[in-house]
Amino acid sequence: MRRKKLRTILVLCGIFYLAAALLPLLSFCSVHEETEGQVSQKEEKTTKQELSATEESVFRLKDADGTILTVEDAEFIKGGIAAEVPPTYELEALKAQGVALYTYYSRLREQNRKQEGEEADFSCNTEAGLVYIPQEERKSRWGEQYETWEKVLTQVEESIQGQTLLEEGELLCATYFAISSGSTDKGEDVWGGDSPCLQAVASPGDVFAPGYYSVVEMSEEQVKKAIMETWPQAALGDEPSKWITEIKRSGSGTVLQGKVGGEEATGTELRNAFGLRSANFTWTVKNGSFTFQVKGWGHNVGMSQTGAQYMAQNGADYRQILAWYYPGSELSGGEQKTV
Repeated sequence: MRRKKLRTILVLCGIFYLAAALLPLLSFCSVHEETEGQVSQKEEKTTKQELSATEESVFRLKDADGTILTVEDAEFIKGGIAAEVPPTYELEALKAQGVALYTYYSRLREQNRKQEGEEADFSCNTEAGLVYIPQEERKSRWGEQYETWEKVLTQVEESIQGQTLLEEGELLCATYFAISSGSTDKGEDVWGGDSPCLQAVASPGDVFAPGYYSVVEMSEEQVKKAIMETWPQAALGDEPSKWITEIKRSGSGTVLQGKVGGEEATGTELRNAFGLRSANFTWTVKNGSFTFQVKGWGHNVGMSQTGAQYMAQNGADYRQILAWYYPGSELSGGEQKTV
């Protein structure tokens, strides 16, 4: 009996000993697995952050033929400037253009990716030179001048790298256009909405630019056809001089609203219907023909590219140019180097 009790005690002691020996090992394995899991999660998070950073440093453009182009920021700025203004412009005007376009398209990129929208951030037409001109196309277009002008664009890009315009802490819709009518328009007047940094400002240098003034002549039949294609419900009478009425203009003279055969029309719609360079126009009707007299070139909101060149030629740097055309905006990012 005593032997039996002794044997039982020895077995229980053995079990207790084994349990005491195994518990630390089990605890170590549990901690080790947890640590490995945490490391794995950290690595995964780091990888995702690196991928996100990489994605944010490239633009995805949909070309006219449907091809998706992946373009690094630095190259896009150079190709974007080339698509907008001549590389012979003053350096400060080129810098202002670079910051404006980088801001504008970075905003589109940000919006598209937040909404998990299209595969491409926006569209372009590289063959026509719209939005972006690739390096090989620049070589082809510029020929013997390629090395010289590419060096200029590289210099400009390096001096404004990473710089954007902010409006109340967010990327500004930094619109721009070719030639103003002598002053720009408020974004609110032309497109609606409310942007404190898209205000009407004077741009007097534009009036000296080639292309500032243009004339378009159309027959009464051509005008009637254009009207009916855009406003099919328009009621046009027998008197052509009364087809377009009730015109409202901005302070710069841009047509904001009107009526066509009794139908509501915006200045932009009228401009597009008649193929005019801008919505700042007047017209006369005589001998069966409409003659449109047009001032400026483009939508007239934001920075005038011709005005920026004029300011640069008269000693303004790119910061001053941007502050003038986007009043109240904040220039952010980059080292803001002087070249």
